[in-house]
Amino acid sequence: MHELALARSLIELVDDYAVQNGGRKVRRIHVRLGVLSAMTRALYFCFSSASRGSLCEEAQLEIEEVPLTVRCTNCRAVKAPSGRYNFRCPDCGLPTPDIVSGREMQLASIELWSCDSTGRLNQAVGADQRGEHVHA
Repeated sequence: MHELALARSLIELVDDYAVQNGGRKVRRIHVRLGVLSAMTRALYFCFSSASRGSLCEEAQLEIEEVPLTVRCTNCRAVKAPSGRYNFRCPDCGLPTPDIVSGREMQLASIELWSCDSTGRLNQAVGADQRGEHVHA
């Protein structure tokens, strides 16, 4: 099952980040998925079983669906086509094979629970897609 392998890879990547940054548990994972990936429901479905026993086990998975946009090679318009699999420019009607967005699969941010000196979980810390640390 491709979806389960994707969920496991995501969890492995996030677990590695958590360990490298002193996190004891992952609080939230934000993923950006293009609509053409058709993976949103499957990833939600597989996440809980794939994360069992990991630092992500109780994490909240947030998936942001990125809409499909295409660039017309004729009129250079960047727009959403009229249908998911209708790759024609909505302005001039010509075929638009240049996909600008909608195929993404991006780990956008990770939020960890940090621990105080006694080992208790406290404030959440994490990183956004640029790798910059953020506090929640």
